[in-house]
Amino acid sequence: MNDHPDEPSQVNERNLRVLEAVLFASVEPLDVHSLLAYVGEGADIANLLITLQQRYAGRGVNLVQRGDKWAFRTAEDLGFLLRREENETRPLSRAALETLSIIAYHQPTTRAEIEEVRGVATGKGTIDLLMEAGWIRMRGRRRTPGRPVTYGTTDAFLDHFGLESLSDLPGLDELKGAGLLSGRLPSTMQIPLPFDGALRDDEDPLDPDDLDGEDENA
Repeated sequence: MNDHPDEPSQVNERNLRVLEAVLFASVEPLDVHSLLAYVGEGADIANLLITLQQRYAGRGVNLVQRGDKWAFRTAEDLGFLLRREENETRPLSRAALETLSIIAYHQPTTRAEIEEVRGVATGKGTIDLLMEAGWIRMRGRRRTPGRPVTYGTTDAFLDHFGLESLSDLPGLDELKGAGLLSGRLPSTMQIPLPFDGALRDDEDPLDPDDLDGEDENA
């Protein structure tokens, strides 16, 4: 006979409190693998996260998903109360905003492909700026002459712009209305479904020296 009929419920409640504490304390969103280390084997981490998300629905802070990671964030309708002052001394240029938008929608993409869409050269400094912000990353190298580096967005990009996944990206008209794409871009430009999973068949893994910089000629 089980002397503790509520034990499974008590374990779930304890796990929920642990997840709540860990997620509150973390500055960056955490993935399921990282969270499992705190609740132990056998825990239904996916169900626990959904339960916790439901408990915080409608509160001042919400549990949100950013890609495959989770984090507590201020409720959207209250964001204006806690919006921090921007301390960037150099705001993103039009070139950087356009480059970021093109990478987000066309990933994986190379610098040459970005330039083809924009119709102008894209300086390496623009790419470096977006990488320093943590919004884009080098994915791999395209299996074409010159083996150019391919770029894609990061979970930090999703978190900064309040997106759960790339499928939540706004449409082309919204981007133009927000000033993220200029009239210089082709009027026939189409937005494909972005791909940000594992390397595609036309991509090779990055070389060891890519972490120290790359020279893309194509």
